[in-house]
Amino acid sequence: MPMRNVVPNRLHKESSPYLLQHADNPVDWYPWGQEAFAKARAEDRPVFLSIGYS
Repeated sequence: MPMRNVVPNRLHKESSPYLLQHADNPVDWYPWGQEAFAKARAEDRPVFLSIGYS
């Protein structure tokens, strides 16, 4: 099986154990904050909110 190069997303800098377990997902996640809302505003897109569960 080939090795997959994993590039962490923005969540790799978070302290929340829940967010950290998604740091290697191939999704361009943003933690809750101004950066996420500024990007949504700039691209005229809605915010997709994942409340998660563990």
